[in-house]
Amino acid sequence: MELDNLKLFERVAELGTLSAVARERDVAVSQISRAMSQLEARYGVSLLRRTTHGLSLTGEGEVFLGYCRGITQTLDELDGEFSSRARDVRGIVRVAVSANMAHHVIVPSLSELLKRHPGLTIDLLANDALADMSRDGIDIAIRTGSTQTDEVVARQISSHGRRLYASSAYLKQHGTPKHPDDLAKHRIITTSAAPRLNDWPFIIDGKSVTRPMHGQLRASSTGITQTMVLAGLGICRVHDLIAAPFVRRGELVEVLAKFVDNQVVPIYAVMLPERHRLPKIKACVAFWAEWLPEFSGAQHAG
Repeated sequence: MELDNLKLFERVAELGTLSAVARERDVAVSQISRAMSQLEARYGVSLLRRTTHGLSLTGEGEVFLGYCRGITQTLDELDGEFSSRARDVRGIVRVAVSANMAHHVIVPSLSELLKRHPGLTIDLLANDALADMSRDGIDIAIRTGSTQTDEVVARQISSHGRRLYASSAYLKQHGTPKHPDDLAKHRIITTSAAPRLNDWPFIIDGKSVTRPMHGQLRASSTGITQTMVLAGLGICRVHDLIAAPFVRRGELVEVLAKFVDNQVVPIYAVMLPERHRLPKIKACVAFWAEWLPEFSGAQHAG
């Protein structure tokens, strides 16, 4: 289908290789190559320059890409308009999120999301690296902190902080700290990837106090530090959304709750301006804006 070929060409231009698009579509490279040849034959121009280093666009290819983007954007808007009127939210939504949050927060939400919108297909790009939304074909990026830029549209869907946790087994063996000063007698788990997270903030006697922590156990991955604390190896500062299901199951226990300065920061759904009004994207963002606060709030209930 020629319209699909236009979308394929747009992705080839963004990703730079036929093989990357083939992997994304889960088809043979020859199928993508054939589609590109069909476009070139149809319009009588050479669109791609093939070299040993990959692909680049010819002059005609640059012009053609501009038309492709306009056409595919219009088609997306048209599809969204009528699927919205039919109350039929459908289509593929590609979501970029950190691996840890994907595993412990987003994946548990998908059953309910698909129950509400069975026509959706969710494609998770679970990676700690910051995704290039245009190049990687991302519909929604879930990010924390500031997102102030004119290049994207951001909607706050929740918030999070970091609290101190230990396993019940660790606390049974080593005791529960009653004051931040007691941490000197405990095994501490810290991160080597983001040293700033090792400055633990407290409120002591009504004053903000930051204590630099030097972990006896360290790791470059928050997923690994989390595994360490679950294994009963010490006390760790953990993202409260990530910790929530472990707290509910009794695998982690919050410590020094009345002293820790939680320093809440927003969580945003970030979208490209030309796509954020599509019903499939709006449906996902609205769902997570409702679901995430309930998910995080449950850890402190009862």
